Amino acid sequence: MIRFECDYTTGAHPKILEALVDTNGEACPGYGVDSHCEHARAMLRALCQAPDAGVHFLVGGTQANTTVIAAALRPHQGVVCAETGHINVHETGAIEATGHKVLALPAAEGKITAQQIHDCCEAHHTDVAWEHMVQPGMVYLSHPTELGTVYTLAELEAIHEVCQRWRLPLFVDGARLAAGLAASDIALPDLARLCDVFYLGGTKAGLLFGEAAVIPDPNIDHDFRYLIKQHGGMLAKGRLLGAQFEAFLTDGLFLEIGKREVAQALRLRAAFEAKGWPLFVASPTNQQFPILPNGAVAVLRHKYSFEVWEKVDQAHTAVRFCTSWSTTDQDVDALIADIQRL
Repeated sequence: MIRFECDYTTGAHPKILEALVDTNGEACPGYGVDSHCEHARAMLRALCQAPDAGVHFLVGGTQANTTVIAAALRPHQGVVCAETGHINVHETGAIEATGHKVLALPAAEGKITAQQIHDCCEAHHTDVAWEHMVQPGMVYLSHPTELGTVYTLAELEAIHEVCQRWRLPLFVDGARLAAGLAASDIALPDLARLCDVFYLGGTKAGLLFGEAAVIPDPNIDHDFRYLIKQHGGMLAKGRLLGAQFEAFLTDGLFLEIGKREVAQALRLRAAFEAKGWPLFVASPTNQQFPILPNGAVAVLRHKYSFEVWEKVDQAHTAVRFCTSWSTTDQDVDALIADIQRL
């Protein structure tokens, strides 16, 4: 079986494993205060051009999301996001379980706009019953989105401006940020300048596990380690995160991984389009969503694993093919050849 259902089916990039092996015999302090974590923090601050930002390593994306949102919100507040946002559809109510409501907005190809955020806040604060409703307290975006789409720098700047107007922290989920950087005009310094907090995801980009939260806002960063611990995101053997991120950030490995997985996905996209199969959404990243005849879905599933996304009509289904750091040319060549034969 050739696997395309997600971007974390295999282990770690060889350079990540090499870093873990090389540091395996070291005895280090626990909980992320070791020299490897400190070095990785300094590297990430330099890449973001944010020397004063807090940088924290968490074990996974759900822990990162719940911890950041808990740090930013007061008890009566909720988080604004796209209706397709990961925290709304794929985290088993993790945000609500911590006592905060997700305030979902209609999304166009996974994205929300500055105008929608403004309208949401205005509607709340002009409602005569405002104190009986959950107050919009922060904005959550993901880049890329759940549908593989990306925000432009102009869109992010507009959303930042609205968030400043309404005093809302802006949080960008970067679980697939390596792919997002490869497929957009947004760079790490832009995120550090425009966001109150974001994270660079490792789990879906060649690390065994781990996410790096960057927090330019000192109010969110304050006491953040207490919340990491409380939300199950603090790894006792924190060196494992530091060593992985040192390798990930060295010589632009994270950018190299993002570019490679996007390039492989775009090869698949070209094959889908050449076959005449339309796209459910025009994703420029490592997630591709072709609409396949049901017969083609059945045939391809004998050899390939991929995710069934949405039934389009009685005869067609939107599916997701996802490439990763470990997707080989041979895997892509085989799938393209089988598409052409259908």
